[in-house]
Amino acid sequence: MLWTVCILCMTTLGLMFLLKRLNQPYLIAYIIAGVLLGPYVLKLFNNTEEIEIIGEIGILLLMFFIGMEINIPSKKSLIIKPILAQGIKIVLSFLFAYCIGKILDLNNKSVLLIAILFTFNSTAVVVEFLKKHGTLNTAFGIVILNILLLQDLLLAPTLTVLKFWNGENFKIFNFVLPLAICIAIFLIFRKIRHIRQIKFSSTFLENDHDLQVFSGLFICLGFGLVAETVGLSAALGSFIAGVLVGKVQAFNWLEHSLMPFKVFFVSLFFVSIGLRLDIHYLLSNYKLIVIGTLVVLISNSIMSAIFFRLLHFKWRDSFYGGALLSQTGEFGILALSIAYKTNMVEYELYKAGLGITCLSLLFSTLWINFGTYFKAPRDKEILHKKTS
Repeated sequence: MLWTVCILCMTTLGLMFLLKRLNQPYLIAYIIAGVLLGPYVLKLFNNTEEIEIIGEIGILLLMFFIGMEINIPSKKSLIIKPILAQGIKIVLSFLFAYCIGKILDLNNKSVLLIAILFTFNSTAVVVEFLKKHGTLNTAFGIVILNILLLQDLLLAPTLTVLKFWNGENFKIFNFVLPLAICIAIFLIFRKIRHIRQIKFSSTFLENDHDLQVFSGLFICLGFGLVAETVGLSAALGSFIAGVLVGKVQAFNWLEHSLMPFKVFFVSLFFVSIGLRLDIHYLLSNYKLIVIGTLVVLISNSIMSAIFFRLLHFKWRDSFYGGALLSQTGEFGILALSIAYKTNMVEYELYKAGLGITCLSLLFSTLWINFGTYFKAPRDKEILHKKTS
């Protein structure tokens, strides 16, 4: 085990130093490390499912930190616009998937799965770039973040539809309960959005680092567990925990205590994405995978740019937003896995979809860097009057 961990750290470090010189995000290093050390190249990691499960904790911690850092929007325009944007994207995704289905002569289940892949983006990738470019707390960044949160809300009904289509009994309760929880969350956020900090004296955890670490992990993972139990995504639950904790002055130590865990587990999540890439399948079907990846990146970028423009953002901001939302995300991989395990899609389509999804995550980092040429040179220019 020590050999395995040391080789993983050495490989990741080497790639990180290289990408640092090229001014590229470390996410690429994590994915490439997973590919190199996975079961299809060096075969250092053969049981990828264990790392996938551990890596998912990274997403919960990432969403928790986002919740702590984000300011709850107080203007209706910053709430309504993401709803309209995601609605437009869903419509465009189904239309585009329908066209692909007609061209390739696919059945309705495959068309539905393709539409789902276009609907979900990667929260981890997009948020990392928003933070890197300093636009997370701008009006433009908040709209994009709210779009990603809406996608998290859509995960539960999407998975319910997939299971129902495969023959499981439909239960209206699976829709009603998450909807009721979402309404309650909205009302809580509306109540606390004007509160800068909630103050109460607490010296119990003040100087005890061990208690701080485990209390923070319990809050983050506990909220994720509760959200998943009631039918929402665990990532959304951790985000809610982050928003609430970020308002409490007594928990200011949490960010410092949990940051190393966040870096480690998020890196494992992206390593797990690289582990899933079947290199032999990619090489034998490289034309299909490359064309499919380019179609995903370009079509997602165009669809996203269109709805940003329809929301009255400038064209340069719309193209930048389109680049940010160009990839298919981790929830798309989850939907793809469920569809395969429930025999909704064949093995070939599952492998192709998985390869295209993973490569879209990898190459979207380069695509987003290209999209920064369209970004307004100063963050204040993004906050033009129509988005205020």
